[in-house]
Amino acid sequence: MTSRRTNTLRSLVGGSAACIALMASLPAWAATVALTGANVVDIDGGAPVRNAVVVIEDERIAAIGPATTTPIPADATVIDLPGKWLIPGLMNMHVHLALNLPGAARVYNESHESIALRMLDNAQKSLRSGVTTVRLTGAQEGIDFTVKKMIDNGTFEGPRIHTAGTSIVPTGGHGSYEVNGVAEISRAVREQIKQSATWIKLGISGGISDTHGDIAASPFTDDELRTAIEVAHRNGVKVTGHNGSPIAAEVAIDAGIDGFEHGYYLTAPVLTKMKQKNIWLVPTIVVTQPGAREFYKKIGSPDWYLDRVDTAGKTHFKTLQEAIRIGTPIALGSDQYPWEPNSGTTATIREAELYVQAGMTPLQALRSGTIESARMLGVDNEVGALRPGYFADIVAVDADPTADIAALRSISFVMKGGKTIVDGASPPQSQL
Repeated sequence: MTSRRTNTLRSLVGGSAACIALMASLPAWAATVALTGANVVDIDGGAPVRNAVVVIEDERIAAIGPATTTPIPADATVIDLPGKWLIPGLMNMHVHLALNLPGAARVYNESHESIALRMLDNAQKSLRSGVTTVRLTGAQEGIDFTVKKMIDNGTFEGPRIHTAGTSIVPTGGHGSYEVNGVAEISRAVREQIKQSATWIKLGISGGISDTHGDIAASPFTDDELRTAIEVAHRNGVKVTGHNGSPIAAEVAIDAGIDGFEHGYYLTAPVLTKMKQKNIWLVPTIVVTQPGAREFYKKIGSPDWYLDRVDTAGKTHFKTLQEAIRIGTPIALGSDQYPWEPNSGTTATIREAELYVQAGMTPLQALRSGTIESARMLGVDNEVGALRPGYFADIVAVDADPTADIAALRSISFVMKGGKTIVDGASPPQSQL
């Protein structure tokens, strides 16, 4: 199956005009690069390095320091970014690159080729918007694994991808891979891991986009849920749950789950347990707030769907406020495409702004979309901060986002692994 998907993509590369257009020329990649004139934000809250030099060798940061004490190698390509503020590439932990919601724009019986092209297109747009790492939380037909491989081997531009494969649910649940009983769920988890999933996603409650059932329902049996988590953990893979149900949350926490998505109706006792056990919340608050109406209008969402969004939205925001107050670990995730317009910016940036409105400091919100997301993924020794030895995933903005999170709206330069993706000549939104 995987070979068939890979061959399909390769044949598209060779023969499809649409795919050829998608594969625009890769930007020049110098072995040694020096970024000059900018200020480097300390993601740990320390003083910024002003008028800094950032030396990049191949994919990684080699040195960071003041211009007065940090030499620029003689063979370096110099990129001057006077007065800009440098931050780590943004990270979005709840992404569906081939999102297909109820509405007039819904695609039925979509071919593998169409799914692959949509995923690649949205991956590239996400990268150009400043998002250099994503976690996919439910994809179709295993195509996410092939897209990841094609980005990793340099065939396409795109963000670093961590993926949960296909979301696993009980029959009638919120997701597409339906199972019944512990034997079937064990097999489903193992199949995703065999294809290289680094997370497993379980639909442990109902969802807003479901045409039936209650968002707060808990459809898995306790044995099914415990078995899925046990099998994943035995294989060294973390588990997250699509969840709006406090009842499902209690069972999943006791079974050792690693995180929850959305958390629409989670209670203070559940959020407190999550803090105590270091269980992550990925809020996706942006999808239940008024700014998402533009997106829902574009896709022709039906009235019943909009009603469910409105019903969940008020409680969802209060849940986020409570999680911030309690100190529940939070990693940023949008559920909309990372680049999708929302309230005059992108869904990723609006998500961070809403965290500040709910009680985070700008620094905390920035960390949720950088080093905290990296910690959740277990890659905080490579991405999520600007430090020597880390991948050179770097974004430039016009002002200090630790003073005002809205500074993220001014992204003008994007680099991933030492490669310039957006050069600052025009804002990234004009290049999507």
